[in-house]
Formats: sequence, structure tokens, C-alpha cells
Amino acid sequence: MTKDLSKLLAGGLRRLLAIQSRIAVEAARGARRHALHARAPWRAAQTPVEAASQAASEAASEAAASTSPASEYVVRPVRQSRVGPRAAAWAAGEWRRAEHMVAATPQRASRALPYGLYLPAGHAVAGLPLVVMLHGCRQSMDAFAEGTRMNLLADLHGFAVVYPEQSALVHPHQCWHWYDARDEAGGGEAAAVVSLVDALVDEHGFDGSRVYLAGLSAGAGLAALLAVRAPERFAAVALHSGPAFGEARSGVGALDVMRRGLYQDPVELLERQLGDEAHPGMPAIVVQGEDDGVVAPINAEQLTAQFLWLNGLADARGVRPGVASREAASDGHIVQDYAHRGESVVRLCRVANLDHAWSGGDDTVPFHSATGPDASAMIWSFFKDHRRDAANDAFGVQLARGAG
Repeated sequence: MTKDLSKLLAGGLRRLLAIQSRIAVEAARGARRHALHARAPWRAAQTPVEAASQAASEAASEAAASTSPASEYVVRPVRQSRVGPRAAAWAAGEWRRAEHMVAATPQRASRALPYGLYLPAGHAVAGLPLVVMLHGCRQSMDAFAEGTRMNLLADLHGFAVVYPEQSALVHPHQCWHWYDARDEAGGGEAAAVVSLVDALVDEHGFDGSRVYLAGLSAGAGLAALLAVRAPERFAAVALHSGPAFGEARSGVGALDVMRRGLYQDPVELLERQLGDEAHPGMPAIVVQGEDDGVVAPINAEQLTAQFLWLNGLADARGVRPGVASREAASDGHIVQDYAHRGESVVRLCRVANLDHAWSGGDDTVPFHSATGPDASAMIWSFFKDHRRDAANDAFGVQLARGAG
């Protein structure tokens, strides 16, 4: 790797080792304090046996409590969000649930993709930008809308939001198969998302040059696949707590990348994936919690290196001349920005004390935390300055090249 990119990756590795050391020391001391906040995010990484064991333990504790004479008189209040009303996440505008039917191909059967569409209040629908939100494992369209509060920003700034939802029939934990680009797995899921976007743009007259893509965890993994294989459909991408691209080929391999990052050079991986295919670039914002124990922070460093190369901001010698790099620290997070001709093209935000959760979200919803800056606001601020030329039909060719 080059000097600049090597420093970026080395810095991520040093932070990962420091986090692991700190977690080992503080685990026992902080377990009780973090129990309510961290229980759901960590449960997503458990094996079925571990999850069943923990669930049995909690059930036993609840059963013991219920035998207390005073327990029947105790009314436990519903925990309220400290950062915003939960119901307001979709109250002002129009929330539509539907299924998009994706036609069969020689490689896969037809499938239905559930989704929720939010149309903002007080805005004409035709010509609106569209933000595609891909949830993580053990999440639903409702939970993701609720936790990120992206719909409140849609009302404020005037854009539509669509939340594709992975079916529990496809994956028991509703994870996207981001690591498997075959047509019957992640490739088919990516194709379904593109088909849904095309249908919504046609039906509602959304601005096809301002379609944006954001994902959390496994959703970020699928978003990265789409950014590489379907760049003509999206103007920019946001990857929150996501795995680095290109190395995992199985569920076991995916877990290894999440926990340790890529073993291979991240840029060389991307070069081999694309071969001689010209990529138009994809502006990207990467958000990562420094205390994430599910997706190691080094993944964010490697994703940043990959998107610097993908956007032509770096080559074999390092960051290219004319690329302005600026780092700013504020309120527990550090933003590294890479700009070209005055426009931010790649941005990395590292959030201190944030685990595997959406930064600045509604912390009453699993996988969302009040810690850190408002990721939704930060993502829209990055998105709004980017546009993409009209979509074309190169998607099928691009995605097919990654299948196998």
C-alpha cells in the first residue's frame, strides 16, 4: 500500500488492538451499566445455542421475580427515548407498506421484496430525491425507521425514504447475504433492490439522479455490493458499521472479516473484482463506532481506502495530487474528509464510545445509540450535494461479474 493509505490502515489496527485491550479490562466493571443498552446489539452476534442459553437465563430471572408477592403490584413504565419521540419517526408524512414482485430469471425464482415507503409531509412527490435504507440483522423496516429517525429529516429537507426488508423466510435473522454475490443469494437481493428503486422512480416520478443508498451492518455490506456493482443507480452511499468489501464468500468468512478486517490488500481486492471494467466512482461516507465489538473498526479504514481508489482519489503511489484531506475532531468523533475540486467525495467518521449501533439514534430501539453525532443528519448532509447521471442497464453485467 502507499504511505498515506498504509497510515490509515495502521491507525485502524492500532485502534482495534487498543479497543480489545480496554474491553477486556472493563468488561466486568461495565457489564451492569451497559446491560440495557448493549444487550440487543451483542445478541445479534450470538450463536443460536448462546442465544437460547441467555434467553433461558433471562426467562428464569423473570419467573423468579414473578413469584415475589410485590411483583404483581409493580407497574414498569415504558422506557422513553432521551433523544426524540419514537412514534414521530413516521407520524407527519405518509407511510406505505407493500411488496415488490421481482421477476424470475434462469438463475432464480421470482420473489417478493417487502418494503416501507415514506413520503414526506408538505412536499410534492414528483421530483423528490429518494434515500434507500438497508437495515441490519435482527431488524425490520419499522425498527430502522424508528431508530434512525430518517423520516423526520425527510419532512424537514424534502426527500422520500424506502426501507426494503429482508424476509425471515430467506434468512432467520433477516440478514442480507452481502458476502455472496451469486444470483440466488446476495446478488439476487441486490438485483431486487435495484428493481424496487426503478419501479418507485417510474411510479412516483422521483429524481433518478438523486437516489442515495445507506446501510447498517449487513445492510452496509449489501450497500457496498450495490455501490460496486450498480453504480449507475445511486448518487452516493453511506456505510455505517459495515464490513470491508470483496474477501468474504461464506457466512464463516463474513464473520471473520467482521471481526478482524480483510487479510488481503483492500485495494487489490477491489481491482481484482472489477478487472478491466470501468467504474464511474461512488461518493461514500463511512461511519464507525470505535467500541464496536461486532464489526471491528479496521473495516472502516479498509472501506475508506477502497472508496478512495474507487473514486480515483488514490492510486498505487497514494492519495493523488489535488485531493484535499482534512481531519476535524468534535464532540467525541473525528471526521476525515477527502475532497476534490471543492467537493467532499469520501468521508470517514469515527465515533468514540459507540458500539455496534447507529450513531445519534433513538436508543430505545436495538442497534441504535444516543452516543455520537446524528448519523442520519450527517448522512443527508453528505448526500444532498451529489447527483448521478441517468441510470442505464449496465447493472446486470456489473453484478454478474461478481457472481460465483
